[in-house]
Amino acid sequence: MEFTFYYYTPSAAAGGIFAGLFGVCTILHLYQLLRTRTWFMIPFMIGAALETVGYIGRVLSSVEAPDFTKGPYVMQSALILIAPAFLAASIYMTLGRIIAMLDAERCSIIPLRFLTKLFVAGDVLSFLMQASGAGIMVKDNTSADTGEKIIIGGLFVQIIFFAFFVVTALIFEIRMARQRVLVSSSLRSIWRRHMVALCFTSVLILIRSVIRVVEYLMGYDSYMMKQEVFIYVFDALLMFIVVFALNWSHPSEVNCALGRAEKYFTRVVAVHKFATPAMEMEEGRGSSRK
Repeated sequence: MEFTFYYYTPSAAAGGIFAGLFGVCTILHLYQLLRTRTWFMIPFMIGAALETVGYIGRVLSSVEAPDFTKGPYVMQSALILIAPAFLAASIYMTLGRIIAMLDAERCSIIPLRFLTKLFVAGDVLSFLMQASGAGIMVKDNTSADTGEKIIIGGLFVQIIFFAFFVVTALIFEIRMARQRVLVSSSLRSIWRRHMVALCFTSVLILIRSVIRVVEYLMGYDSYMMKQEVFIYVFDALLMFIVVFALNWSHPSEVNCALGRAEKYFTRVVAVHKFATPAMEMEEGRGSSRK
């Protein structure tokens, strides 16, 4: 039986709206990245760009209906599937920088030198499995089932590592409270704001991955696969919120507190200078001398 690209005609309006939304956020992330030199956000920006191109692929498919071709289908199927892996990589690195900013490695269940490496390694494995599975799935009719199984495996890897990451972040928060680690008021504000953003975006990606696993477990000809609304409600919308959330609460503020950048963006993308902990201590000594 010939492989079925879509069981419906993709909506050009929905695809265009999300391509535009992701495109605007991608441009803003690029601007924030270059202005603040927050280089660990490069994977996040790439993920946002992949989402943009993926939904452009859905628009192209809608134009081709009903004679769909493989190019636009593969573009949207593969890029929308793997984009969250790039978003996750920067989120993983943010937690490591928050811990370093607070000088609170003792409150982490994973040593700081291994924390980012462990989660990014799992992220890369998940990405490779999903990307290869998506390629195999549309290669020919006989390999579609194999592709689905590899994609499901990759999504399970992503869920396991993300769940462990969320647990790691929560344990860190609990230990910080129990041990009553002293943190300056300025750093406390940054810490709270970015931990909320980190946990919020992590949970959204986790929900999205669980939904995609259910989707593939039900089979390519399942009800979920035949209804376009699911990809927009449980993938496009959730990932847009993730991308926009880190536009709004950009991690460059954490980088600045570590002394790795001079500027960061606040809610209205206004540039400010931030004093590092060492600078605060020096100012305190100067005041006492007076």
